[in-house]
Amino acid sequence: MALFGYARVSTTDQDLGIQEAALRGAGCQTIRAEKKSGTERGSRTELQILLDFLRKGDTLVVTRIDRLARSMKDLQDIVHELKGRGVSLKATEQPIDTGTAAGKAFLDMLGVFAEFETNLRKERQAEGIQAAKARGVYKGGKSRIDPEAIRKLAAEGMKPAHIARQLGISRGTVYRFLPVSGRAAVSS
Repeated sequence: MALFGYARVSTTDQDLGIQEAALRGAGCQTIRAEKKSGTERGSRTELQILLDFLRKGDTLVVTRIDRLARSMKDLQDIVHELKGRGVSLKATEQPIDTGTAAGKAFLDMLGVFAEFETNLRKERQAEGIQAAKARGVYKGGKSRIDPEAIRKLAAEGMKPAHIARQLGISRGTVYRFLPVSGRAAVSS
């Protein structure tokens, strides 16, 4: 039976040191860590590497359950996958033991609260953006699309697919900024 740690922070300016020290203190020899949002499991490559590596009898250790998942569905998927492979889940700061009914119930409650916290944060962010827009101080993110560059490259005879690749945008976006008459000329 081996202990494997997983540490995660949401932004690149946050420090993983405290989590990594707690995981080492819990006996983890191997720790995978990443600076990624917990809302999307697909972008967390270190977590996936660790999940693929775990074997029957191993234990996945996190400091808190919200480091593992921010949505109830994601948490349930991970726990179900671990259970199906005979892998335990423990948290250093919470009384979680997926082998007992009480531990599983506590895990489910924490998952619900993590998802609730994420939803509250999104609501507060949306409210803040609306208030800033009403005051005229929020203009949105910077546009990464330069319509003039698209038109210039098209006028030089570059095909839409090549323009899209060069500018790092979709081909549909290129077509959106080309005049209808220019689309036929470029695509022929």
